[in-house]
Amino acid sequence: MYAKVKGFTFIELMATLIILAVLASVAVPLVQVNMQRSKEQRLNESLRQIREAIDAYKKASDEGHIKKSADESGYPSTLSVLVDGVEDIKDPKRRKIYFLRKLPVDPTLDEIKAGEENWGKRSYQSAYDDPKEGDDVFDVYSTSSGAGLNGVPYRDW
Repeated sequence: MYAKVKGFTFIELMATLIILAVLASVAVPLVQVNMQRSKEQRLNESLRQIREAIDAYKKASDEGHIKKSADESGYPSTLSVLVDGVEDIKDPKRRKIYFLRKLPVDPTLDEIKAGEENWGKRSYQSAYDDPKEGDDVFDVYSTSSGAGLNGVPYRDW
């Protein structure tokens, strides 16, 4: 009589490995899409924070809290001004007004640069479809060469 051997046969082992390989081949693209979606959500949030800070600066300028000359647009000269703050000329103690705690980074860039170098800046005088830097910062955009899951380049967000 033959003794009963307990364990797996080679065929059972191969079938299990094939099933695991199929599951992994399905899971990897889903993980990659979720990672890209997460980066895109962080990019949207970063752009929103910076744009709201620029708008708040402009509003404070229009309300006379920030010193500006007649030929200035009222938008910040650099993004770092939003973090460093500006003197409130209406405040008797001349306290600073801050618009951002820190400048967000662009999560879609392969190499994170320091501060303002993460972002492309568009001045008030430049056209939307051809953004150029100038004397002020009217808007920001991503300098990443990639495109979102929706097919729109990050630069156009």
